[in-house]
Amino acid sequence: MLQLGLLVPCQLGYHCKLLKGVVVVDLKIDNNHVIVCDSVTVSLSLLSLVQSMRRANRGTIGGYFLAGRSMTWGPVGASLFASNIGSGHFVGLAGTGAASGLAVAGFEWNALFVVLLLGWLFVPVYLTAEVVTMPEYLKKRFGGQRIQLYLSLLSLAMYIFTKISVDMFSGAVFIQVALGWNIYVSVIALLVITTIYTVTGGLAALMYTDTVQTFVIIGGACVLAGYAFQAVGGYDALMVRYMSAVPSVLGNVSLECASPRPDALHLLRDAGTGDLPWPALILGLTIVSTWYWCSDQVIVQRCLAARSLTHVKLGCVLCGYLKILPMFLMVMPGMISRVLYADEVACVEPSVCQAACGAALGCSNIAYPKLVVELMPRGLRGLMLAVMLAALMSSLASIFNSSSTLFTMDVWRRLRPQAAEKELLLVGRVWTVCLVAFSIAWIPVVQAAQGGQLFDYIQSVASFLAPPIAAVFFLALFVKRVNEPGAFWGLLGGLLLGLCRMIPEFAFGSGSCSFPSSCPSIICGVHYLYFAIILFLCSGSIILGVSYCTPPIPDTQLYRLVFSLRHSQETREEAGDTARAGMMGSVGAQRVPGWWGLSHSKPSVTNPPLTYLLAGSD
Repeated sequence: MLQLGLLVPCQLGYHCKLLKGVVVVDLKIDNNHVIVCDSVTVSLSLLSLVQSMRRANRGTIGGYFLAGRSMTWGPVGASLFASNIGSGHFVGLAGTGAASGLAVAGFEWNALFVVLLLGWLFVPVYLTAEVVTMPEYLKKRFGGQRIQLYLSLLSLAMYIFTKISVDMFSGAVFIQVALGWNIYVSVIALLVITTIYTVTGGLAALMYTDTVQTFVIIGGACVLAGYAFQAVGGYDALMVRYMSAVPSVLGNVSLECASPRPDALHLLRDAGTGDLPWPALILGLTIVSTWYWCSDQVIVQRCLAARSLTHVKLGCVLCGYLKILPMFLMVMPGMISRVLYADEVACVEPSVCQAACGAALGCSNIAYPKLVVELMPRGLRGLMLAVMLAALMSSLASIFNSSSTLFTMDVWRRLRPQAAEKELLLVGRVWTVCLVAFSIAWIPVVQAAQGGQLFDYIQSVASFLAPPIAAVFFLALFVKRVNEPGAFWGLLGGLLLGLCRMIPEFAFGSGSCSFPSSCPSIICGVHYLYFAIILFLCSGSIILGVSYCTPPIPDTQLYRLVFSLRHSQETREEAGDTARAGMMGSVGAQRVPGWWGLSHSKPSVTNPPLTYLLAGSD
């Protein structure tokens, strides 16, 4: 019997054992038929984890938080992709594809271009700035304390209530549909085991296992896509049959609401009536994507762990190519699921939906798990279970590691300026455990809020909160005149404006064709991606307006902190914050001497040679 050993929670009635940190479970279901997971995948995951722990210097801040700065372009690109593609993408993209067609793939294809901005425009400045976290960059760029602390706390809150909650919910949906396990037991076990290897392995462990899991994710999704296209009759048959995929029970719901949208097969949709208007998809989504790909700690930290800028750029190119795949491996299979199982996936009658998935508003989120349960042979269901668990593990572990970096370097070090390196490492690990506790406590809220489109929820929350952050980072890099008062008040004003839209929308509910929302149209009538454009422009206007009304920052404090001065070799003066020397004293200046000194193999100086930083040398 082959064994399923990739983070499978033990249940009563099953034979379980813990082998070197990996739970190995002999699963027998359906009259002793066995769910089989390829033992090679499990072995590679274990070997990569052990190898990363052996190679990475986890006893230092650089080794734990930045993988010893030794990553090549392959692991960087694979880790970028795997950290982005969580179980929320499998459930959310397939669910929205089932509900409204192809346009949701635009969210993935937009990243092809934005991830290149990360490698060519943003990371070169982050490297010369010698930073570990994104709030630390703003601290160096503007000085003071309030922006760094504000962004750290906001990022931690967004991790808990959007990223982790979404991954937990989508993973729970898959496990519930595929195996019928209890949601709480399954998710708690997954979180706990993911935390164990995050705490013990550091970033290097995550990036090496991400490399293996990327192949697991793509391989498993390709297998299911093949079965799905075979079942529907091919691509041409899908395009025809999808438009007529209507549930048999309509109740009081009109046929128009139960049918696919007339523009379901269009990627770019009408600017006024489309559910994803093309100007919003191009402009608004680019703003949100810039925040995610170019200033989010989870993503940028992967690039900061690369051994040189050349490896950063090659990793970004690899990630861009991989982002082509979700259209064919997630969105179209979701559409196929609607064709094959319209009565459940496309249900509109509340009682039918409640019986099918426990959500009265609709069951499109079960589109992908339904395909796995119904189409995959028994022997391959374990493979797909491994795919989903790998995606969930990768995404959660990445967030745990990056959030511990934020809390340790930007919050705890502020409270304990003289903390020793050993204390900082311990605090980072304890924070990861606390994050698990917060996430588990949030599970009932996630389960209660499962109605509607999961992917729309993800993007709408980002559209309400992220544009001010994107505006600050963009202007900080490319406009020297922007200063600390402008950045702070732009962030604060943008947050208040975003909350004015977000709170009413979630209080009234976003509604659907069958059950319209009661939210006033003056507040909720603007598409959330259009709102992202408005919010970005308003935040940018505040930033520039306040900055030009207050004294500028001298160029001597901006060397290697803005794009136009990234090649400067002049000695940089610290932006007006006398406390920084004390905070960076024993830890930052002595034990971690210079950002590139974290690898313990490169020059350790306050102003490192640019020929090393930007030439792409290994």
